[in-house]
Amino acid sequence: IIACPCALGLATPTAIMVGTGKAAEHGILIRGGEALEQARRVTAILLDKTGTLTAGKPKVTDVLAANGLSERELLRLAAAAEVGSEHPLGEAIVARARELAIELPAAEHFESLTGQGITAVVDGCRVALGNRALLEHQGVTLNGTAEPGMELAQVGATPMYVAIDGQIAGLIAVADTLRPESREAIAELTALGLEVWMLTGDNQATADAVARQAGVEHVLAEVLPEQKADKVRELQATGKAVAMVGDGINDAPALAQADLGIAIGTGADVAMAASDVTLVGGDLRGVVTAIALSRKTVGAIKQGLFWAFAYNVLLVPVAMGALYPFFHVLLSPVLAAAAMAMSSVSVVTNALRLRGFQPPKDANEILHPGIRVRVTEYAYLATIALLALAVGAGALWFSRGGM
Repeated sequence: IIACPCALGLATPTAIMVGTGKAAEHGILIRGGEALEQARRVTAILLDKTGTLTAGKPKVTDVLAANGLSERELLRLAAAAEVGSEHPLGEAIVARARELAIELPAAEHFESLTGQGITAVVDGCRVALGNRALLEHQGVTLNGTAEPGMELAQVGATPMYVAIDGQIAGLIAVADTLRPESREAIAELTALGLEVWMLTGDNQATADAVARQAGVEHVLAEVLPEQKADKVRELQATGKAVAMVGDGINDAPALAQADLGIAIGTGADVAMAASDVTLVGGDLRGVVTAIALSRKTVGAIKQGLFWAFAYNVLLVPVAMGALYPFFHVLLSPVLAAAAMAMSSVSVVTNALRLRGFQPPKDANEILHPGIRVRVTEYAYLATIALLALAVGAGALWFSRGGM
């Protein structure tokens, strides 16, 4: 009876069950104990820009026409070409044209070029819309638009250059706003000692501007969708445990490659399927909460295992008669069963203390818990120890009395 390993078997699954349940209460869906345990090991975190750091709802901020074309006509041709695109920047251009009640003709021969832009035929004109790399690849010079494009990029907008029949026709700038909680979340992650990176397909100037606004120190710009998983591998090769946070279909390979994949719950289903953790409401502060809860849960597991091992190490020899030569004491089977039950109860109640978990106010609360938290924890452990001693003393007294 005394050697029953019930407490050992309960220590880990009970804490994980309570921890994942508590995470769900705070809008964080954790896929299993391995993901919950891995969160505490993360040393670097990669954040996708669009839809993760930003709201994912870009809007047209500037339209600059060239070569005698009107801004309205430029927007009409560009929006017509983008109707077939599912990219957020393209959707922003189409939305702006419709806001202005611009009638959009049907486009033909639409082609999406990953990481560059799109081409299509509109009203018999060959329209190319995208970044500098797209137009340079097609031999289009950016006469009069390169400098304004750079200026817009330096304030965080994404300039999209438009060429018609091989000639520059202007540019359309699109910008996305940061999520309200992004700066706070990044500040807390940095304070925890994590290396925070922003990952984006935008040009370097735009990426640097957004990173400054968000407080991100490390930037990976002009990254093609198929290169995101490679960037995760590169960080892992330096010995870091990497978490990836993303929301789009093209983030799925990187989420799967990362040591911990975290999906924004308002994003694509594919991203959520490839991730280990889902932030249901999309609040980046949930990453900080997940790390704090992971540390608390692993701590509860270690404490539970300690009590379970201590119980077996101390009482198995007693049940074997180790005290009989000295005190003529034998452990009654009834008392052995009671002690075994006490061990299981202590492990379960220790795990249930996680139900009182609350999201930390700041990183310092995770790194340096307050006196009240420490006193509460030590008081619980002391209570368990005293109860164990009381049970042991009672067992000794009854055993000697039975003699």
